[in-house]
Amino acid sequence: MITGLPSYLILIFLAAVVLTYQLFISAVKEKKIPTLIMLLWTTLVAVLAYAGVFTDVSGTPPLFILAVAPPLLFIFYLFSSKKGLAFIDCLDIRKLTLLHIVRIPVEISLYWLAVHKAVPELMTFEGRNFDILSGLTAPVIYFIGFTGNRVKNRTLLLIWNLIALGLLFNIVMNAVLSAPFAFQQYAFNQPNVAVLFFPFIWLPSFIVMVVLLSHLAALRQLLKKP
Repeated sequence: MITGLPSYLILIFLAAVVLTYQLFISAVKEKKIPTLIMLLWTTLVAVLAYAGVFTDVSGTPPLFILAVAPPLLFIFYLFSSKKGLAFIDCLDIRKLTLLHIVRIPVEISLYWLAVHKAVPELMTFEGRNFDILSGLTAPVIYFIGFTGNRVKNRTLLLIWNLIALGLLFNIVMNAVLSAPFAFQQYAFNQPNVAVLFFPFIWLPSFIVMVVLLSHLAALRQLLKKP
């Protein structure tokens, strides 16, 4: 765990984690299995982070891949199997849209992490990260894009999800290339080290994955239904 960080920073980030979990579960009809999977996964990642597994960046690929490969493979499974697609198609697209407000406390956390020299400035809204715009516009898109339980403005929702997905990819790529891995390209004076420690390991291994899944599921539903 990173020492010297103010308690409010950790609390803001943990609030983002809890909010991500609650909003995603609210979009799920059958909650038991997804709840169990999410709790088991976040617990496992936390234990590994506490053990210092992810701070070993000497290998290629680094052990950090253990925190992101399983959820990525799980998302691939969801989109490549009948049961997975059935699950995705039953998700509440309205709740998936509102879920992106979690990007606001995440960006606030990243800003304070940069202030305390745990991530580079380029990962904040003062640098190359514009992801906070997705969080700020999510409530607006939610109210404009839907009428009751129905999609009102499909085109707006499609465009917004694509742009927000692009913003997500932007920060993910900058974060990966700023981390102290063998292929680091940016921020050598202040690499992205926070995500190697608990609780911030939950950003790439949980929050980012849920946000990614929410965008992909929303896009599938919007493109599938006339």
